[in-house]
Amino acid sequence: MAVAEFTPSSSSIIKKTSLYSSQLSYVSTHQISYKRRFSLRPLQRTHYANICCSVTSNEVQAPVVTNDLKKKPECFGVFCLTYDLKAEEETSCWKKLINVSVSGAAGMIANHLLFKLAAGEVFGPDQPIALKLLGSERSIQALEGVAMELEDSLYPLLREVSIGIDPYEVFQDAEWALLIGAKPRGPGMERADLLDINGQIFAEQGKALNAVASRNVKVIVVGNPCNTNALICLKNAPDIPAKNFHALTRLDENRAKCQLALKAGVFYDKVSNVTIWGNHSTTQVPDYLNAKINGFPVKEVIRDTKWLEEEFTEKVQKRGGVLIQKWGRSSAASTAVSVVDAIRSLVTPTPEGDWFSTGVYTDGNPYGIAEGIVFSMPCRSKGDGDYELVKDVIIDDYLRSRIKKSEDELLAEKRCVAHLTGEGIAVCDLPGDTMLPGEM
Repeated sequence: MAVAEFTPSSSSIIKKTSLYSSQLSYVSTHQISYKRRFSLRPLQRTHYANICCSVTSNEVQAPVVTNDLKKKPECFGVFCLTYDLKAEEETSCWKKLINVSVSGAAGMIANHLLFKLAAGEVFGPDQPIALKLLGSERSIQALEGVAMELEDSLYPLLREVSIGIDPYEVFQDAEWALLIGAKPRGPGMERADLLDINGQIFAEQGKALNAVASRNVKVIVVGNPCNTNALICLKNAPDIPAKNFHALTRLDENRAKCQLALKAGVFYDKVSNVTIWGNHSTTQVPDYLNAKINGFPVKEVIRDTKWLEEEFTEKVQKRGGVLIQKWGRSSAASTAVSVVDAIRSLVTPTPEGDWFSTGVYTDGNPYGIAEGIVFSMPCRSKGDGDYELVKDVIIDDYLRSRIKKSEDELLAEKRCVAHLTGEGIAVCDLPGDTMLPGEM
C-alpha cells in the first residue's frame, strides 16, 4: 500500500515530481512478457516537505522521504505518490533512469520536444526518464502548466519532473542537457549585442554544468547563435570533455535533404550523406558534393549545376524565413524534431556508409578548419553517445572557399566573445550581418 499525503506548497521555486522511489526509478515500462509484481509497502514518515499537488485539495498530505531536505526539491501532482519496491523484486530487464535537463522549457520548441522525450520517441520505448525543466521567474507558472500537461498525458516512462530557475539545481546529475532557452534578437539589435547577451546566459549555464552535471553529460545547444553559444558553454565547463558539446545544425541538414528529395522526385529516405558545414547562419554550407540519392552522387542524379550551386543553398539558408512569412511563427515543431534526430544519431549506430551533421569542437579535425571553434561537420556514431569525424569526404575548391567564409565568421564571433571564454578582451569585427530569421 502506498502512503499519500499532501501539504500546501511553500513559496520555493523548485518543484520536483517523483512517481517512484529511487529503486523503482530503474524499472523498464516497455510492455514485455514478464509479470509485474509490485509489492508496495508504506514509507516511514521520517521527513516531510511542503508539496503542491494539482489533483488533490490542500487538505491532503503526503510524505517525501529524504535525508537532506535542502537537496530535495518539492514534488508536483500525481508524481508525489512515492512507492517503495522490495529489493528482491528487481529484475535484470530494468533500465537505470536517465536525467535530461531542458532550458527554455516553457517555450514553443520545448512544448513539442518534451512530449516526445516522455513518450520514449528519443531514448527508446523501454527507457525510464527524468525531466528537469529550467525556466525564468517570469515563466515559472508556465512551467507548472507544462508539468500538469505531462502529468495528464500518463506517460509510463516519465518517472520524475523537476522545474526551477536555478541551473545549479536543475542541471544536478544531468546526463543530457538540451539548452534551448535564449533571448531572441529584437528590432535594432546588432548581432554583436545578441552574442554578448546570450553568451552571458550560456557562460553561466556552462559553469553550472561543470559544477553539478554528470562528468560525461552530452550538451546540445539550440539557442542562437548556437555555434558560438556552444563554444562559450564548453569553455566555461573545463571538467567536461569539449567533445560532448554540440550546436544544433540538424534542422539545416533536414531542410537540405528535403530540397534534394523534391528536386530529384524521390522520398526523403533516399537522400543520404548530407553535410551542413560551418555556422548556423547564412554562411552555412549545405554540401551536395558528397550527398547521395539512392546511393548515387547527387551530381549524377541532379544535373542542374546552377540549381545546386545557387538555388539549393539559398533555399536551405532561407527556409526558416519563408516559413515565418507564410505562417507567422518560427519553426518550433521542426526544430524539436531535429533535436530528436540529433540525439538519436548519437544513441543509435549510424547506418553503414552514412553520416550526420552536428556542430562540434574543431580541435583535431581532418579538414584543415581552424581549431578552437564550434563548426558543423560530418560525423558518425557507434550509438554510445560519442562520435567520430568522417574522414572519407571530398572537398573541392568550390566547397573549400565556402567553408572558409563560414570559418572566418566563426573566428570573428569567437573574438567578439573573448571576455566570456577567458581569452582576453572582446574585439567585435563581424564580417557583416548573417543573422538567420530564427534569431529574431
